[in-house]
Amino acid sequence: MKGILGKKLGMTQVFTAEGNVIPVTVIEAGPNVVLQKKDQENDGYEAIQIGFSDKKEKRATKPEIGHAKKAETAPKRYVREIRGINIGEYEVGQVIKADLFAEGEFVDVTGISKGKGFQGTIKRWGQSRGPMTHGSRYHRGPGSMGSIQANRVPKGKHLPGHMGNDTITIQNLEVIRVDAERNVLLVKGSIPGAKNSFVKVKSTIKK
Repeated sequence: MKGILGKKLGMTQVFTAEGNVIPVTVIEAGPNVVLQKKDQENDGYEAIQIGFSDKKEKRATKPEIGHAKKAETAPKRYVREIRGINIGEYEVGQVIKADLFAEGEFVDVTGISKGKGFQGTIKRWGQSRGPMTHGSRYHRGPGSMGSIQANRVPKGKHLPGHMGNDTITIQNLEVIRVDAERNVLLVKGSIPGAKNSFVKVKSTIKK
């Protein structure tokens, strides 16, 4: 298992040697800095904590500044942990770049989806509407609330509410190209989140 933090820059397309078009997402992956190593004795599990994208010290708290100084780096805007790795291969202050991954590898990408605010059941859950003819009295409603004997709405009932802004992981995405000089990964297909949003890229767990 290995992973890196990055930023979604947008989408484009690349051509294969056979002339086929592949839609790809451009991810600015790194440089990341190892901020902390967590081991079984002190923390109960093994992981490394990595940070991406420098933050101005005046925007950081004192604990953030002190934590970053142990790794001899600036405070970071995006900090996450990567588990399931050999922590002996990493040291605090070590820099991780996009060449951690190679072309042809498969990755899982985690990001926060675009928020869509308060939405009804048709957009949020894909429900069908009622007849739009005169006298129908039911057009875009949420449907039955359940049996009359239960005297309550059953759990899991699809109702209007807050849509989007959820943590989503897209699995088994192929790395099409790696630009080590510019720390850029080109990943096949789309990934969650808006442009310039932070994402976590890890080795796939189901391939």
